[in-house]
Amino acid sequence: MASTFPNQTEGRFLIPDFRFQSGEALPDFQLRYLTLGTPKRDAAGRVVNAVLMLHGTTGSSRQFLQPSVANELFGEGQPLDASRYFIILPDDIGHGGSSKPSDGLRSRFPRFGYKDSVRAQHRLVTEHFGIDRLRLVLGCSMGGMQAWLWAVRYAHSMDAIMPIACQPAQIAGRNLLFRRLIIEAIHNDADWQGGEYSSPPRRWLPASIVFTIMSDSPLSLQAQAPTREATEALFDRVAENTARTFDANDLLSWLEASWDYDPEPDLHTIKARVLAVNFADDMVNPPNLGIMERAIETVPDGRYVLIPESDQTKGHQTVFLAAVWKTYVRELLQSIG
Repeated sequence: MASTFPNQTEGRFLIPDFRFQSGEALPDFQLRYLTLGTPKRDAAGRVVNAVLMLHGTTGSSRQFLQPSVANELFGEGQPLDASRYFIILPDDIGHGGSSKPSDGLRSRFPRFGYKDSVRAQHRLVTEHFGIDRLRLVLGCSMGGMQAWLWAVRYAHSMDAIMPIACQPAQIAGRNLLFRRLIIEAIHNDADWQGGEYSSPPRRWLPASIVFTIMSDSPLSLQAQAPTREATEALFDRVAENTARTFDANDLLSWLEASWDYDPEPDLHTIKARVLAVNFADDMVNPPNLGIMERAIETVPDGRYVLIPESDQTKGHQTVFLAAVWKTYVRELLQSIG
């Protein structure tokens, strides 16, 4: 059950004629958001306690309100105590209550990338909330990748960033392969009909198990499915949950949106303090590739932490277990005063 915190509010930011990198536009583009806490201002009237939190590929702002995240981060005395910070939680383009293909345009929805998302988020922060500098940009998975883009595109807009469960390099290798597998499964589903289906396509659903394989840890999966019978049941549950939870056109837009992501050449321009956190059992961002170690060396004020595998971690899904990584949020905030 989602938690409630001080001054928890929900709103929408409307951007008339929002233009995407593709040259396409939406006349009534909107970002839905949640906020927790209250803005605090200095003598000049500038907000000094704002934190931007960015969600993952299959989520929305609501993922941060589940107790395993919210109670560990936003409660009294926690690192992002909502009585001290003003926390902005937007739904990304294509997700949650923000403009998305399933609103009606389906496959005709403009092609977007992570840079479009970050530009829309920046407009939300600066135009809607009137904030010119954030204390922290924290993102998980896709949100972590967008935090890296914030740091290179808006270098003077934040004191610190904390990218979690991601890497600051273009999507390639196994990460791209599993995305492509699902994309092609949807495209080749006869019932998808180029995105103009009258009832949701289902033939592609078995491919959705790759999300579970990639995002959970081997130890966790073995515990959930220790027998052949349990594994068959898990497979069926994953497919049915995917059918209930995701629209095929929305999911396609999420998986394809990483096409423009590659902050690595610009990491040396980052001005914010960086504390990047990954998990040793994360198959989406396997540590043995050495990408993070190479990348963090080029960040002027950067640090990288790899959290070891344990009975407390669940691979990529450890992003939903803030008790595992919240100490680093506190450490980063204390380091910037």
